[in-house]
Amino acid sequence: MASATLTSFAPDQLRVGTHGRFADGNRPRALTMTVPREYVHRAAVSEVFLTDWRRGGPDSWLVSAQWPRAHSFYRPVNGLHDPLLLIETVRQAGILLSHVAHGVPLDHPIIWRRVRYDLSPTALRATDAPADVELHITDRDVVRHGKQLARVRQEFRIVCDGSDLASAVLDYSCHSPAVYRRLRGDYGDLALANSLKLPVPEPVAPDLVGRDRTGDVVLSPADGPGRWQLRVDTSHPVLFDHPVDHAPGMLMIEAVRQAALALTPGGALPVALECSFERYAEMDAPCWVAARTAGRSGGGCREVEVGMEQHGRRVLAAKVGSLPMP
Repeated sequence: MASATLTSFAPDQLRVGTHGRFADGNRPRALTMTVPREYVHRAAVSEVFLTDWRRGGPDSWLVSAQWPRAHSFYRPVNGLHDPLLLIETVRQAGILLSHVAHGVPLDHPIIWRRVRYDLSPTALRATDAPADVELHITDRDVVRHGKQLARVRQEFRIVCDGSDLASAVLDYSCHSPAVYRRLRGDYGDLALANSLKLPVPEPVAPDLVGRDRTGDVVLSPADGPGRWQLRVDTSHPVLFDHPVDHAPGMLMIEAVRQAALALTPGGALPVALECSFERYAEMDAPCWVAARTAGRSGGGCREVEVGMEQHGRRVLAAKVGSLPMP
């Protein structure tokens, strides 16, 4: 069972009165706006990057997005947009299509199984205007239980300001609230899970992991080189945009990125990343992050393998391919 749940909202949290006019992907052409925040499981409108969607074919969609010139967490570095903006945008597009294309109710949790991207660094170039991003998405291996979507693998071709930026894959499953409660047991109690969370441990030095603020560091020192404790700081306004009952997927991916940077002197740009989620990372016990260099790929990328475990069981396995930062 995967561990990264794209947590949904309870029915009483949803403002659904105006959603019907957007349900077919049509909106006034003279206006540009973000999609409803509930459709991407975000609490803050400022964290919604998607602006539109339409059907491209029987099993394909075109989703539009806009990246800001600057972001409080996913900030440009050396004139390049943060590659993890790409994963957050893919995350939002997958959730959006689960609702508008496949009819998944808004209160059904979406659970990540695997996410991957390969990108072209030159297409990440930031300019003096927000970046217009197009995601060409094709549904693969669709599994339904009756009429309800149970699982899908989505393939992405992503264009940024007219240039091919990346390919990506997102594999996720959908569960009703009742099934999710059975899967999570006592941990599915949001209040209980948060009441049991551990104190936030001290961070490593921000410059070691490509950050300039201690509050954005998600690794804490542990015993031995290449090993850290995951910092689960539920007060972080982006990684914990709304309350959840476990460590969220984007936090874990950020930990993967920071672990890879810690093993790459001088900094590096993660141009390829793949994560497989195997279990939930709970907040009441330490989650350990370990990384090791794995040589270079055929394209010259320096590869780092990252794993996470809790209670002696693997939570996540990842591989990052990086090039020197321009």
